[in-house]
Amino acid sequence: MKSFLSRRPSPALVISLIALFVSLSGVSYGVATGFIDSRELKNNQVRSVDLRNNDVRTRDLRNNEVRGRDIRNSTVQGTDVALNTLTGDDINESRLGKVPSAAAADSATNATTATTAQALPGVRVVPIKHRSGNVTDQTVLDVGGLQLLVSCTGGNEDVLARTTVAGGEIAAISDDASLAAGDIERNVDNSFGPGEGFDVAGSAAAGPNRVFDVDYLAGDGTSVTAHFITDDDAGANNCVVSGYAVVV
Repeated sequence: MKSFLSRRPSPALVISLIALFVSLSGVSYGVATGFIDSRELKNNQVRSVDLRNNDVRTRDLRNNEVRGRDIRNSTVQGTDVALNTLTGDDINESRLGKVPSAAAADSATNATTATTAQALPGVRVVPIKHRSGNVTDQTVLDVGGLQLLVSCTGGNEDVLARTTVAGGEIAAISDDASLAAGDIERNVDNSFGPGEGFDVAGSAAAGPNRVFDVDYLAGDGTSVTAHFITDDDAGANNCVVSGYAVVV
């Protein structure tokens, strides 16, 4: 009887042994040389603990594959975003608060109103505009207790002031073109009350092209400053009054 060792292995056994040796030696070779590829790794088995910290880089990530769910909430900061790259489409406008300096515009009808109200609270500016032929005591301003009335005869204007508040004071300065160059006239009343008339032009003769500055302080503390000019239109025999008053 022949011994077991004297028997020659069959071709099938030889091939099986070779395949087993190659498969085992391939893994060992890969471990020894550092050339393990995806064929040696079981799907879904490589985990975070298997990766060295700070070693996964941009080139290891497929383009456009990192998504919002891959990023921890509230960790992306301004330094992570390129300058001037965010647009209105990237921002939810309903979550934005009001700019502090814009609050003053809520009650403004236009930009001029907002600027004036913010810079000079409690101040009103009232225009003075008048054009007419011959008139007597035509009211051109009635504000803060001060009234200005103009009378026009043959194109020459005369301006009169009246008040509706007791205990007032008034002063007027007029530059009359009919006076000598550089001359001005002044008129002051330290006890100006209802029923009185104050000649804004003083005692000088009336003439065309006059400039007036009137300061009025009412007994109740209201202050009015008026600046206006008078001019006659000789051709049309008209009187013109134009300027403004500031009420505080």
